[in-house]
Amino acid sequence: MLFAAVVLWAATFFIQMHREWTALHVQEINNQRRLAEANARLQEQEKYLDQLRHDPALVEHIIRQKLGYARDHEFIFRFEDDKK
Repeated sequence: MLFAAVVLWAATFFIQMHREWTALHVQEINNQRRLAEANARLQEQEKYLDQLRHDPALVEHIIRQKLGYARDHEFIFRFEDDKK
C-alpha cells in the first residue's frame, strides 16, 4: 500500500514537472523569437541612423519632406483638402 502511494505521488510529481518544463520551453521559444525580432529592428534602426549620419542628401530630403523647407528661389505650394 505504501509503495503504491509513493509511486502515485512520484508519478503526479513528474507529470507536474513535465507540464512546467513544457510551459517554460514554450516561453523560451517565444522569448527567443521576440529577441530575434528586436535585434532585427535594432539593426534596421542602426542602419538608418548611420545613413542619417553620413548621407547629407537623405537628411535634406527628410527636412524638406517633414518640415517643408525649401532652397533659395524655390516655392512650396500647399493645397487644402476638399474632403473636409
